[in-house]
Amino acid sequence: MNNSPLNKKLVEDKIAQLRIPDIGKASIREIVALVNLVEEASDFKYIRMEMGVPGLPPAKVGVEAEKDALDRGVSAIYPMVDGIKPLKEESSKFIKNFLNVDVAPAGCIPTTGSMQGTYAAFMAAGNCDKKKDTVLFIDPGFPVQKQQMMVLGQKYDTFDVFNYRGDKLREKLESFLAKGNINSIVYSNPNNPAWICFNDEELQIIGELANKYDVIVMEDLAYFGMDFRTDFSKPGEAPFPPSVAHYTDNYVLFISSSKIFSYAGQRIGIMAISDKLFSRDYPDLQERFKGTTFGATITLRLLYSLSSGTSHSAQWALAAMFKAANEGEFNFVEGVKAYGERAKEMKRLFLENGFKVVYENDLGVPIADGFYFTIGYPGMTGNELVANLLFYGISAIALDNTGSDEEGIRACVSFVLPHQFGDLEERLKLFNKNFSK
Repeated sequence: MNNSPLNKKLVEDKIAQLRIPDIGKASIREIVALVNLVEEASDFKYIRMEMGVPGLPPAKVGVEAEKDALDRGVSAIYPMVDGIKPLKEESSKFIKNFLNVDVAPAGCIPTTGSMQGTYAAFMAAGNCDKKKDTVLFIDPGFPVQKQQMMVLGQKYDTFDVFNYRGDKLREKLESFLAKGNINSIVYSNPNNPAWICFNDEELQIIGELANKYDVIVMEDLAYFGMDFRTDFSKPGEAPFPPSVAHYTDNYVLFISSSKIFSYAGQRIGIMAISDKLFSRDYPDLQERFKGTTFGATITLRLLYSLSSGTSHSAQWALAAMFKAANEGEFNFVEGVKAYGERAKEMKRLFLENGFKVVYENDLGVPIADGFYFTIGYPGMTGNELVANLLFYGISAIALDNTGSDEEGIRACVSFVLPHQFGDLEERLKLFNKNFSK
């Protein structure tokens, strides 16, 4: 470590300043804070892979629509809690055009990013049936959703899906669902961080079991259409991304503007609730929140209490982006393919310097190149790898933060620009030279 490119004492001092007891187990935000402090105290720049922040310009059609909305004075007016009519209608069309799924505009509800959407959905699902007090996460997954569980004071269970793909998924899921305490199943597709993509066979299993055990499926589509192995960019034309919505009516979909439209800063997404679930009565839910249906409780009780709606101008931006995509004027998939190109090159650099891809195949075929990939180093735990890489100017989070049972780190490609690939290669070569022995 003596010849690492960073002053070891500087990094250690900043870890102590932040009072992080075990840097290998640090959260995303703790790593962000640490790297910021080190960079501010030196003129050294990290290769930053810790946070899933878009690294591309925002969709121009959204920016222009939001500017126009602000000029019209919408910032002076509260929007309806369940969203402006144009956004609800274009959201419904987008889901039909790009998923081949019918969701009425009433069930398409804007939220302050998918984070607020999942928070409200967790709160609702956790109170639908007093006997069902536990959420089941199909991991690895987005770490902050577990933090939401902690804040809500709700229970959750989890398993790493790595060894339970295909037919094996049914038996594993049923071992949890048969207990009778699960209210919902949560996963992302494509997966954060493994970038595996559930296929129709697996989603049919999830949907059938959701029907059998009457649980809600929450499908996080933050990286919608970003399995670049298949072209999902043409509205109204097959192929469509696989979705559990084809196999059950017990679903909530989360479609974020952050990654697919690079519109993260405006905190705007859509929670799409199936028509059947939206209008369903749950006596326990009604008792708890004094509302009526599941959908009305989400909007008029939970979202109203959380934020009284979502940014008015950002709703017009998202409506415009959906409309342009629906009409074939905006190919949002093409706009984010740069992430796949970066992932391909970054994987090559890691593999050439002694590392290995952790989740390396997807039902027998190579994992897609996308927003994330997972990487490990022989003889090191994921926590050790996070800690050691920090002294070489590379930041990431450990896979155990995501609910994974595997040893390694999550690498996000969005903030790593092509001009940094040379620095990344040099640091990886030095790291491998020092640790390969």
